[in-house]
Amino acid sequence: MTELTKKRMKAILIDNAISTSVSFAVEPLLKGKVKSCFVYPLVSPTVIFWGLEYAQLRLNGQTIGQKMMSIEVQKEDGGELPPEQILKRVVHRNIVSPFVYLKDRAQYDAYEGEKFPHDLYSHTVVKEVKNNKF
Repeated sequence: MTELTKKRMKAILIDNAISTSVSFAVEPLLKGKVKSCFVYPLVSPTVIFWGLEYAQLRLNGQTIGQKMMSIEVQKEDGGELPPEQILKRVVHRNIVSPFVYLKDRAQYDAYEGEKFPHDLYSHTVVKEVKNNKF
């Protein structure tokens, strides 16, 4: 496993921990308003995780986890991600990407952690950032 892949995994774990904390804080607010029992364990955490990631990438260009690990998601040709590209990446990563990756893991090892299936699909690349202040 490459160093960049390890950093990506740590970053997503940090972002997931933050999202989980926010979900626990929001749950009591939803309890009185939402009657469906599947909203709390499934819908709410997913919407919060995707929403936090989208907002952070749009506002700062990095999530907190990515900033801590000194990595950044960029367009293949460099530059800031447009909203549509962020959404494509997030949805594909959480729904399709794990299955595609497990099916042909060796193909993605050649990218040395810069690209996974969701990066290829959304035309993004993950790079290490120098001079990152956290």
